[in-house]
Amino acid sequence: MPIGAIVAVAIVCIVVAVLSSAHRADEVAVSHERHMFNSALSVFGERMLHDVEAIARNDTARRNLRTHFDADWTERHLGGWLDRVVDHDAVLLFDADGKLLYSRGADGLQPPQWVTAAEPDLAAVFAALRGDGLAAKSALRLDRNSTELRGGAAMLRRLLGRPAVIAAAAVAAPQESAADAMAHAPAIMSVKFIDADLMATLADQLRISNLRLLRDGQAGDRDFVDAVRATDGSTIARFVWRPKQPGSDIVHSVAPFITVALAGFALLAAFVLRYMRRTAATIAAGETRLRFLAMHDPLCGLPNRIYFGERLEATIADVRSGGGNAAVFYIDLDHFKDVNDTLGHNIGDELIRNVTLRLSNTLRGGDLVARLGGDEFAVISQMADGPERVMAMAQRIIKAICAPYSVAGHNIVIGASIGIAIVDKNCAGAADIMRYADMALYRAKNEGRNRACIYDADMDAALSHRKLLETDLREAIAGNSLHVAYQPIVDKSGERLTGVEALCRWTHPTRGEIPPSEFIALAEHSGCIAELGAFVLRQACLDGKAWPDLSLAVNVSPLQFRRVEFVDQVERILEETGFDPARLELELTESVLLGNVDSAEAAMLRLKALGVRIALDDFGTGYSSLQYLRRFPFDKLKIDRSFVHSIEKAADAAAIVHAVVGLGRGLGMKVTAEGVETADQHLFLRAAGVHFMQGYRFGAPMPAAEIARLRTEGMAALTAAAALAS
Repeated sequence: MPIGAIVAVAIVCIVVAVLSSAHRADEVAVSHERHMFNSALSVFGERMLHDVEAIARNDTARRNLRTHFDADWTERHLGGWLDRVVDHDAVLLFDADGKLLYSRGADGLQPPQWVTAAEPDLAAVFAALRGDGLAAKSALRLDRNSTELRGGAAMLRRLLGRPAVIAAAAVAAPQESAADAMAHAPAIMSVKFIDADLMATLADQLRISNLRLLRDGQAGDRDFVDAVRATDGSTIARFVWRPKQPGSDIVHSVAPFITVALAGFALLAAFVLRYMRRTAATIAAGETRLRFLAMHDPLCGLPNRIYFGERLEATIADVRSGGGNAAVFYIDLDHFKDVNDTLGHNIGDELIRNVTLRLSNTLRGGDLVARLGGDEFAVISQMADGPERVMAMAQRIIKAICAPYSVAGHNIVIGASIGIAIVDKNCAGAADIMRYADMALYRAKNEGRNRACIYDADMDAALSHRKLLETDLREAIAGNSLHVAYQPIVDKSGERLTGVEALCRWTHPTRGEIPPSEFIALAEHSGCIAELGAFVLRQACLDGKAWPDLSLAVNVSPLQFRRVEFVDQVERILEETGFDPARLELELTESVLLGNVDSAEAAMLRLKALGVRIALDDFGTGYSSLQYLRRFPFDKLKIDRSFVHSIEKAADAAAIVHAVVGLGRGLGMKVTAEGVETADQHLFLRAAGVHFMQGYRFGAPMPAAEIARLRTEGMAALTAAAALAS
C-alpha cells in the first residue's frame, strides 16, 4: 500500500506539473498579448500626436492659426492634410481661451454634431493640455512623455461615454518653449473613437483573435478581458479577445501520449507491485526457511540447540505458571565416535539419521526431540508424573537405540547413556537444568553406560569431586606421582615365572588409594589417557630391563591406540629406554577393532614389524568375532576373569574356556587365563590346556623390587604364601 500510494502521488505530481506548466504558459501568453495590445494603443496615440504636432509646431501654422486666424488656410492645411494622413473621426481647433474655432469630420465631412455635446469633455482635455493635473487624471496618457506635456499629448479617455484616442498639440513656433505655448497658444486636437474598424486593424496587426470592445455583452469562457483604467482608477474601456493558449494547446496535443505514458507507468507500477508482492512472499518464505535452517540440524532435521533452548525456556515458564512437571533427557550415544572414526563420517551421518527415526518413533507426539551436536540428543517430555514413568521412558529410549543397525552393509551396535533432570515449579533456569542433566549423564556413564540416571543434589558434590580428582590426576601424571605395580604371569604349572603385567596405581596424598577402575575412566573421559598410557609404558620398560628373562605385558586403552601417533610413541619409548621389543606384549581389547578395521590392522602390522607382540585381552566379553582373530596378527588370547570365576559353578563357562583354548591352539596363539584365585581353578585350567595364568593365587600386583626378589626366591614360596593367605 505505501508503494502504491507513492506511485499514485508520482502520477498526480506529473499531471499537476504538466497542467501547471500549461497554465503558466497560458498566463505568459496572455500577459504578452496584453502588453502588445497596450503598446499598440500607445503607438496609435503617438502616431496621431506626431501628425498633429507636424501641423501645430511650425511658423506657418503659428502665423495662420495663432497670430492671425486664416480660415481658408485652416481648411486646406489643417483639416485637409489631416484627412489624408490621419485616421480620425474629427479634427478640432481651439483658441488660447479654449473656445472652439474650427471642427471637421473625417473625410472632409461637416463638423460632427456630437462636438457641441462633447464640449465639456473637450474642455477637460484642453485643461489637461494646459497643465491641469486634476483634468489629466481622468485620462490615460498614451505617449511616452508621461511626466511632462511639452506642448502636446496623446491620451485615451471617455468622450460622450465612448472610449476615444485624443491627440492634442499647442500651435507654436519650433523654438518656442512648451510653457509659453501651453499658456498662450491655441491647440489642435485629433479625435478617434475606438470602434470595430480600429479593433479589427489592431487585431490584424497583433494577430489577436476576436479582439473587440466589451460593452454590455458577456465575455466567453475562454476570452480575456483587459480593463484599461485612467490615472484616477476609473475604467475607460474594457477590451476582450480570445487569447492564445500554447500551454493548453500543448496539453491537448500531448494528452494522448501522456495518457498512454501514464497508463504504461501505471501498468509498470502494477507489475512492479505484483513482483514486489511475490518477492516479499519469497523473502518471507526464505526467512521462514532460514529460520528453520537456523533452528534445525541440517543432517537429521531435528531441532538444534538454539531451538531446544527456546523450547526449554518456554517449558520452564509453563511449569512455573501452573502446568504439569516436565523432564529433560540428555542422551549421549556410546561408541559412536568409534563408528565415525573407523567407518567414516558418511556412515556416522547415516547412523545419526537412523537414531533420529528411532527416537521420533519411540516418543509421543508432544515430546520434543533435538540434536544438540555430535552424538548428543535431548528430549523434553511433559510426562514427568513420577520417577518410575520417567525411568520407564528412558529405558524405552535406550532399548530403541541399542538395537543393531544395518548401515551400508555394516552391522553396527551402539549404546546410549541418559541423564535426566526434572523440571518442576522450583526449578532453576534452562542453563541449570541442562547442567543437572549433564551431571546425571556423567553418573550414567560412570555406572557402566547403557543406563539412565535422574539428577539428585548429591551429584553436585560428585561432580565437584570428579573435577578436583581430574585436576589432581593431571598433576600426578605431570609430576610422576603415579607408580606401576606388576602382577606375575606363570606357566601352566604355576611354578615358573614367565612374565609380568604392568598395572598403574595411584595413591592420592589425601584420599589414599584410588582404584584403577575410577582413575582410568577419569583419564579417558578427560582426555589425558594418552599421557597416562605413555607414562606406564615408559616406566614399565625402564623397570623391565632388569628382568631379561620375563615378558612385559602393558594394557593399551582404545582411545590411546586410536591416536595416529601411538605406534611412533611406542617406537620412541623403546628407543629411549633400550627395552627389547620382543619382550613387550601390548594388550588390546576388542573395542579397539570396532569399526576401526583398516587403521587398526595397519597399526598392528607396524607394531609387529618392530617386534612387539600383541594380545587380545578380555576375550569373550566383547564381540568375539572370529573374523578379527583371522585377520589381525594376535599372538595371545587372554580369557576374561569372569569366565574363570564361573568355571566351578557354571557348566557353560567351563565349556567356553575349553572352546577358547581350542580356538587359540587352532590359530597358533598362546592362551592366558586371568583372575585365577583357587587351586581348583588352577587345576581345571591346566587340564584345559591353558598356557599361562595370572591371578591372586600366584601373586597380587607388587612393586618392581618384589618382582626382583621373586625371580631370586622362585614361585613356590610365593604360591604357598598365597595359598596360606586364601
